[in-house]
Amino acid sequence: AANNKVDFLLCDTAGRLHTKSNLMAELQKVKRALSKNDPTAPHEILLVVDATTGGNALSQTREFHQALGLTGLIVTKLDGSGKGGIVVAIQDELKISTRFIGTGEKIDDFAPFDAREFVAEML
Repeated sequence: AANNKVDFLLCDTAGRLHTKSNLMAELQKVKRALSKNDPTAPHEILLVVDATTGGNALSQTREFHQALGLTGLIVTKLDGSGKGGIVVAIQDELKISTRFIGTGEKIDDFAPFDAREFVAEML
């Protein structure tokens, strides 16, 4: 990205399971590689959490945070049965803020997280 004078690089590491230590080690290697050109990189490390996974999302977030130092969450599938209450537990325990939410599959269904609106929807 730096050689091409690109300001933004998105590394999609979908499919990584927090229970697979070899895959988590690969993510740590990616993070180290990014910081070689820019010691402050990566500037954001966001984890996408499925709202329907419930308590497993806390375990997943804990492991990814320990390995990578997460800077925020994206919570998806809030349009289904999952209400996403786990984000409260994640914020409380790990102090990781939710940055964005997904309520569908269209670009308009992806939005910045609004805590007041989120709580109102839960009630």
